[in-house]
Amino acid sequence: MPGNVDDPASPSGGNRYDRAVCDGLARSRTIHEIAVNGAWPRPAPAVRRVLASGLSDIPDRSTVLIDGLVACGVPEVLEPAMRRLRAVVLVHLPLGDETGLSRADAAELTALERRVLHAAAAVVVPSEGAARRVIDVHALPASRVHVVPPGVDPAPLAIGSENGGELLCVAAVTPRKGQDVLVEALGCLDDLDWRCTCVGPIYRDVPAAPDRVRFVGPMTGADLNGAYAAADLLVLPSRAETYGMVVTEALARGLPVLATRVNGVPEALGVAPDGAPPGMLVTPGDADELAAALRAWLTDPDLRDRWRAAARARRTTLPGWDETIRRLSEVLDR
Repeated sequence: MPGNVDDPASPSGGNRYDRAVCDGLARSRTIHEIAVNGAWPRPAPAVRRVLASGLSDIPDRSTVLIDGLVACGVPEVLEPAMRRLRAVVLVHLPLGDETGLSRADAAELTALERRVLHAAAAVVVPSEGAARRVIDVHALPASRVHVVPPGVDPAPLAIGSENGGELLCVAAVTPRKGQDVLVEALGCLDDLDWRCTCVGPIYRDVPAAPDRVRFVGPMTGADLNGAYAAADLLVLPSRAETYGMVVTEALARGLPVLATRVNGVPEALGVAPDGAPPGMLVTPGDADELAAALRAWLTDPDLRDRWRAAARARRTTLPGWDETIRRLSEVLDR
């Protein structure tokens, strides 16, 4: 795993997934964790040596679950180890799909990742959308790619506000997460009453925003729970998202979600048992469409009631981490 997997200053869906599955698998089998610090996905030579040494100590034919962020950029380290280990690679996001890469960098990372995934015994992804993407990009047999969606912890219902104006975005500040699109959309809503809190580690320059938009940095534990409890609507304007764990975290609190129609997000959003959507999906990168959806939410009480009711009903159907562990165990045992 990446060395920052338990660092509260750099929370991410991938880190939460890694920690949850390690802890869950340890309840029924012996687990040895190897956390490697380094600048992924192209670490320095010293880091590569540490990773190679750690893999060399693992007995032949052992089953090894490797986070793709660690594995997929260093095939020269992983390929020799994979010839003697049962290596399963967990791909949270294909390396070349990260927003902001040059075409040459994206092509190089994709080529490196393809070597690793073709050498692996199996590949695990968080959604059907992610599976289709990985199979298409890397020409992998569908039988080698397994979907294991993340679970979600039970949570109390959010309190929110009367007018629906408390907006929340939980995502690292990077080009892929699209906070610039959100700020542009909110700039079209000066005539309405709203406030937007953006929670997440800041890895890029924060887009210039009005005073009603706050970038508060990373939150975990009680602080993050408090942010969800005070919110009316989760907004996730990502340009790419293989699942979107914050979507189900919001739904677990009965919070509707306004997100983009990318990769695995439609699966995370889902529908209530009666088929009603617990929010809305819009086109990624389209600030006008996002602004129109936000205006509808802020000005239409009936719409807010429908989305809230559907979110509370969807809350009862969300899978827990036990289901994730069960499905991942089936892949590892196979």
